[in-house]
Formats: sequence, C-alpha cells, structure tokens
Amino acid sequence: MRRLVRAIILLAAIGASAGWVLTRPVHITDDEVAALIGDAAAGEAVFWAGGCASCHAAEDASGEARLVLGGGQAFPSDFGTFRAPNISPDPRHGIGDWSLAQFLTAMQNGISPQGQHYYPAFPYTAYRLADRQDLADLFAFLQTLPASDQASLPHDVGFPFSIRRAVGLWNVLYLRDEYVVTGDLTEEEARGRYLSEALAHCGECHTPRGVLGAVDRNRWLHGAPALTGRGTIPALTPDELDWSADEIAAYLNDGFTPTFDAAGGHMRSVIANLANLDAADRAAIAAYLGRLPPADTAP
Repeated sequence: MRRLVRAIILLAAIGASAGWVLTRPVHITDDEVAALIGDAAAGEAVFWAGGCASCHAAEDASGEARLVLGGGQAFPSDFGTFRAPNISPDPRHGIGDWSLAQFLTAMQNGISPQGQHYYPAFPYTAYRLADRQDLADLFAFLQTLPASDQASLPHDVGFPFSIRRAVGLWNVLYLRDEYVVTGDLTEEEARGRYLSEALAHCGECHTPRGVLGAVDRNRWLHGAPALTGRGTIPALTPDELDWSADEIAAYLNDGFTPTFDAAGGHMRSVIANLANLDAADRAAIAAYLGRLPPADTAP
C-alpha cells in the first residue's frame, strides 16, 4: 500500500511538473524584434483590417470616437462574460508603456507583460498568423491615437475557467501556426486568406466552436450561433453564400446585400472597418471566400 501511495504521489508530481512546463508563458524578446521599425501610416490599414475598434472602442461609437480604444465592450459566452480592455496609449490604463516585444507577445502568444495568459476571446489565435512587420506597424499606429484613462473592466468568469494558467493547456490543444485553407492559391486569393484568417479573424464569429470554445477548423466559416444567444451568424461557404465576388466586395464596402438589405448587429462595425481598406483588399477577401470548400464536403 505504501508503495502504491508513493507511486501515485510520484505520478501526480510528474504530471503537475509537466503541466507547469506546458503552460508556461512564452515571451517574444526584444532581441527578436530589434530589426523591426513600425510605420504608423502603414499600420492604419492593419488597424482597420484587424477590427481593433470593433471591440476596444465604446459600443456604438462612430466617427473619431472609434479611435478612442478605452475598452469595455462585453462579449458573453458559455464560459462567462469577457470584456475588451483599454489598448489606448495611456501608460497607466492602456498599453502606452509597452515595448514592441510585449505587444507582439500579447498579439501572437496571448501573454500579458506580467506573464499572464489572455483568454482566447482575444483572437491571438488568428493574429499568430500575422506578419510581424504588420503588427509592428499596427503598434506604431496605436501610439498615435488618443489616450483614454478608462480602467479596463474585469472579466466575469467563474471557476474553473478563472484559472488563467489552464489557458496554457488550451493553447497546447488548439493553437495552430498554419492556415485552414491551403492549396494552390492565386496571389489575390492568398492575400484574401491572410486578411480573412489572420488579420480580420473572420472565423472567430462565422465558425462553430467545440466544447472548450475552440473554433472547429473542420467546419470553417460554416456559420455559428450568435454570441448574444439570439439568432445565428451566417455561413460564408460558396454553397451557402451564393453572391458573386463583386457583390461580396461591394457588401464589405457599403454593407448592402445584393437585395439591398443592410448589414446588422456586429457586422455593421466590421463593415465600418473594411470600408477603410483598398478596394483590392476587399476583392481579395471575396476571392478567398470563393475558394472555401462547400460545407457539405467537410470531413
């Protein structure tokens, strides 16, 4: 019996040690990004493509107010309610005192400057695919925006999901470094994939999720329940979205469907972002969506 108890204790210690190693925060170092110089002018396009204002500006903000990123918008889920933080240049309440390495660590590894795991409600899982130069440009642009002294609001997440270290195990299971759509893409389609899967993180809303909240890559952009619990977010696969590429690109610019319905809900904010991109980028997104496999061919 003593041997059995000792063996159980030993296995538990080994398991705990392995779990601690697997969930450790991984930081990008200053040396790794020393050659990156951010261009604020280029970063503005990344800002709009990435949809930063849709989550971090005040709800229903419009015009110049969408550039005040004081946070506070709430996002309900099966695990609790997550709230977007202040990412303005304010040095106390925002990210004004962050280094580029810290910003990239947050954006691509989901780790705060204090070494705490962010919840994947923050789409670092998508931004992980982004080019670091683009993110350096974004960081430079964010520093030009108005500072907000609004304190970030806490998440409302109960036990056991309140254990941040456990997100490290979630990352082991679900964090990926490859695109969903692969194959021989044209230059335009590849650009659309980058915009859709990395920067604009379309899959975060338009893809159904599994029991632990990860997007189901086997049902990519097949549509999903709305985060509010009311209604559904539509599928974007060609068998479900039968618009032409020109019609999709036009919708991403003005929010009007081919039958002259208007975008509603959170999509209105997404349109407000994408309308700031070059027309070629909206056309690229439309071209990418045309390469999605039909929903009925998914494994």
